[in-house]
Amino acid sequence: MQGHRDQVTDTAYEKRREEIAALSADVTLHGPIPVVEYIDWEHEVWRLACAALDARHRVDAAAEYLESAEALAIPLDHVPQLRDVSDRLTSISGFRLQSAATLVPLKEFCGSLANSVFRSTQYIRHPRAPLYSEDPDMLHDLVGHGNVLANDRFVRLYRLAGEAANRVESDEALQFIGKVFWFTLECGVVRERGERKAYGATLVSSYGELDHFRGAEFRPLSIESLVDVKYDITTYQPLLFEADSMNEVEDLVGSFWDTCDDDSIAALFSGASRSVGTRR
Repeated sequence: MQGHRDQVTDTAYEKRREEIAALSADVTLHGPIPVVEYIDWEHEVWRLACAALDARHRVDAAAEYLESAEALAIPLDHVPQLRDVSDRLTSISGFRLQSAATLVPLKEFCGSLANSVFRSTQYIRHPRAPLYSEDPDMLHDLVGHGNVLANDRFVRLYRLAGEAANRVESDEALQFIGKVFWFTLECGVVRERGERKAYGATLVSSYGELDHFRGAEFRPLSIESLVDVKYDITTYQPLLFEADSMNEVEDLVGSFWDTCDDDSIAALFSGASRSVGTRR
C-alpha cells in the first residue's frame, strides 16, 4: 500500500478506505478528531489533484472562494490532518470540522451545520481517478467546503441551511432544502465581470467539473425554479443555476433558508403543480 498509486488495486483501496472510516465510527460530534497516518499514494493523489485544481481555480473560481481559500491555506503538497485544518478554521470563522466515517444523512449533516460543525470524511479518493470522485472524500470536503467556511458570508449561509433543515418536519421539505443546497453551495455559479465563476464545493473540488461546467445549461437562480428540477450527484452536472453576484446568492438563498418552513415549501410545490396544470 505504500507504493505508487497506479499499483493500488480496487480491493486494496476499499480496504484502506474502510480502515480510515473505522477510525470515526464511534466519534461523537464533540469528540476528538482521529489522527490518520496517510501513506505514499494518498499524498501523491492529494498533490496531483491540488496542483491541477490550483491552476483551474485561478481561471474558474469565484473571487470570494479564492480569498477564503487563501485565508485557510490548506496544504497542497501533502494530506493534512483534519484536526489541524479544523483548528485553523475555528480561529478564523468559528466553524469547526468533525470526522465522519462516511456520507452523513441529510438531517444529521444539516443539523451539524446549525451548530457550526461540518462533518468531513478523512479518506482519499481512488488513485485511479484523482481528478474526480463520484462521492465525497476529504479533498472534496476540505477544498470544496472547508475553504469557503473561512468566509463570513458562506458561514452564514451554511448555518441558515442547517437551521432550516432542523426547523422542518416533512421529508419533502427537508429534501427541497437539500436541493437548494445542492444547486448553490454544492454546484453554484456566479457572474463576475461578465464571466461565469464557480463557487459551489462540488465544482471547485473537481477538475473534471471545472473542465465541463461551462458547457452546462444555465438558468437564472431562483428558488421557485428548483421545484421540478431533478439531479444526479454521480455525474457531471448538465444543468446549473447562476446568480449575478454573491450578494444575490445571499439575498435569495439566505432569505429562503431563514424563513422557510413546511407550509411555505408545500406552497411552492402546490404553485408548481397549478402552473403545470394550467399550461397550454
